[in-house]
Amino acid sequence: MDNGSFRALATLNQKTLLGIFGLVFFLMLIFLLRKFHAENTVTIPTAGGTYIEGSVGEMQPLIPWFTVQNDVNRDILSLVNPGLLKYDPESKNIKDDLATLLVSNEGRIYTVKLKEGLQWHDSTPENPHPVTADDVLFNFKTIQDAAFPNPILQQNFLGVDIQKMDDRTIQFRLDDPYSFFASNLTLGLVPESSFTGVPIAKLEQVLDFGFAPIGAGPYKFKSLVQTELSTEMTLERFARPVTPEYRLEQIIFRIFPDYSTLLSDIRNLDGIRHVPRNDSGQHLVPRRFKAVEYFLPQYVALFFNLDHAILEDRNLRIGLQLGTNKQELVEHINEYRIVDTPLMELDSADWRYTYDPEAAQGAFFESNWHLPEKVRLQRLLEIHEANSVGPLQIAPIVLLDTGAILSVTGSLLDAPIGSTLNGLPLYEDSTQTGSWIAALPTYGGTGSLKMGNNLIRLIDPDGNPIDSFYVWRTDNGREYKRASVEQDLVDRFIDTRKNSEHITEENRITIANLFLEKGMIRERLSTDPQDIRVNDVGDRLSLTLLTSPSPPQYRTIAEDIAKQWAALGVHVGVIIPESRQEFEEKLLAREYDVFLFGQSLLDNLDAYPYWHSSGMQKLTDSKFDLRIDAYNLSQYSSIAADGLLEVIRQTGDDKERQDALSELQETLQNDVPAIFLYTPYYAFAYHEQVKGIQIGALSLHSDRFTTLHDWFLKEALIFKPGKNWWNFIPWLFTLI
Repeated sequence: MDNGSFRALATLNQKTLLGIFGLVFFLMLIFLLRKFHAENTVTIPTAGGTYIEGSVGEMQPLIPWFTVQNDVNRDILSLVNPGLLKYDPESKNIKDDLATLLVSNEGRIYTVKLKEGLQWHDSTPENPHPVTADDVLFNFKTIQDAAFPNPILQQNFLGVDIQKMDDRTIQFRLDDPYSFFASNLTLGLVPESSFTGVPIAKLEQVLDFGFAPIGAGPYKFKSLVQTELSTEMTLERFARPVTPEYRLEQIIFRIFPDYSTLLSDIRNLDGIRHVPRNDSGQHLVPRRFKAVEYFLPQYVALFFNLDHAILEDRNLRIGLQLGTNKQELVEHINEYRIVDTPLMELDSADWRYTYDPEAAQGAFFESNWHLPEKVRLQRLLEIHEANSVGPLQIAPIVLLDTGAILSVTGSLLDAPIGSTLNGLPLYEDSTQTGSWIAALPTYGGTGSLKMGNNLIRLIDPDGNPIDSFYVWRTDNGREYKRASVEQDLVDRFIDTRKNSEHITEENRITIANLFLEKGMIRERLSTDPQDIRVNDVGDRLSLTLLTSPSPPQYRTIAEDIAKQWAALGVHVGVIIPESRQEFEEKLLAREYDVFLFGQSLLDNLDAYPYWHSSGMQKLTDSKFDLRIDAYNLSQYSSIAADGLLEVIRQTGDDKERQDALSELQETLQNDVPAIFLYTPYYAFAYHEQVKGIQIGALSLHSDRFTTLHDWFLKEALIFKPGKNWWNFIPWLFTLI
């Protein structure tokens, strides 16, 4: 190779090495830059994105005054039409929303002051529309008007004096302290201008507003579209001068007729409002969705109608309570949280009722309602008690043919000669000193023993009774054997009651072990039917149980209750009206002995409307006197309970409130106006791409949106505080 070729090759090798070095340096620089960036940046949520939620239900006019029974509407209105105050699931308290609250005069005066700069959604720079005290006054004065078409809501503001203090301040003045009044101020507000000229009695008919609502919430109405699959309402973010700020640009609610249709559109959804469950109780959560299970302050109960004489017997109610297998009920409908009290803020673990059919039979034994076996047993026990005292000692059952004689002996110290036994004279017993003997015939007149029960009387010479004794006579060997078995069962029953702790299980006898057959009791067989209880005049214990046609779980529970109580000797006729109207008519008229239904305590957990005597239905001859706001479904009246409920409502002292709640719990426990069964649980599902969801302790389904400001779909990487690209060189030296 000549010198020229060698120099060319050397130059080529140098360039190659330089190229390789440059490539390595570049790759190392990229690696270090990425490492620096990863160590000195954080991911943060950013604004933007559209959240689409599917639900099953029906779209109705969106007017806050009339959405009590429609959870889908309530969801939308919680974002469009907030109230002066709102419930906070994290603290479980009422806090500020559109206004701040000041409570004074021992809970009698509630002063709210609107936050500055609030605007209604139809506000524009050219035509601003601020939220004013006049709007607030319009909302609550309208509710108080006698023509207002929602009397249930109206009850919350009866007797409340509402005054405008200035352009942003309203004062609510109560006659008596009411610690839960702030909850009433969470009602969504509407602008006065949207209802100008509308008669108060026709507010429900303002459909222009109902399907294009205007509010002052973080999201405003954009459009309402009916598609082939769903009704679709779109909300868009509305800039407000108050915190918190919301990130999601749009919220779209898609309302489907059923869950199957909803699932057909699942690829376009980010959330599912209420996830149903399969037959095994598992929530039907689609792939790539996460479920959040939660409870609301609700309970389902069996309410006893205490106006009905048949349920006045407290022992009967206790027996029904102890004989209700709640665990079996909740497992059948795939629920699991059993409750025993309507006071859901208290821990009831220390006095939880357990299913105890034996104790239930004991309560029934003390009631006015008896199984036929109990009636027979009671009579036998009375006979045993009468026979167990006094000088007469005779076999209580005898097998004697007609013409035979029953010889009875006794002591002359108890009955001297001259006394009579069933009218027959006593003779001195020649075979036993100091004793007498009498012969009772089985045929003839005076003193003869008839078939069946006979009362034998021992009378002294002066005609005064000394003793009496019951003897049952038969001439049939089979009947005598059955009577002997019956007598043995009576003895074992008495022994069980006297020595319950020491008697063996084999010899233990309770009323539940007995069966009445052809007028006598014997041990119950597994194949024996359960008879219906009767009272002293022979009426059968038959109760009517009313429940709602929806949800379908109520039918299952009602039918299970009928089976469980049948085993207690109680006949239950289940009534499930086909139409909502028929159901409501029976409910209002209290046409039931037992009512299966659920009640919601909402955010304040106030039990007053449901258990105070003022909530009883006043039944008259006119159906027009019936109140739809009569929430006391048991017709329960208790001076003690009324006083405690009033204290709980009025006091501002936490200790006094807790003491009153504990005492009220004991009062309800003793009175047994209802059997509390379970709290339903629900599930909300969201796609894994939605971040920041924390729902807390909800009081309503719509409360999941109280943390909507934390939800986000988009993210961005930013440098940590005090870090930027200029820190790269110093960072390199830290690696050396």
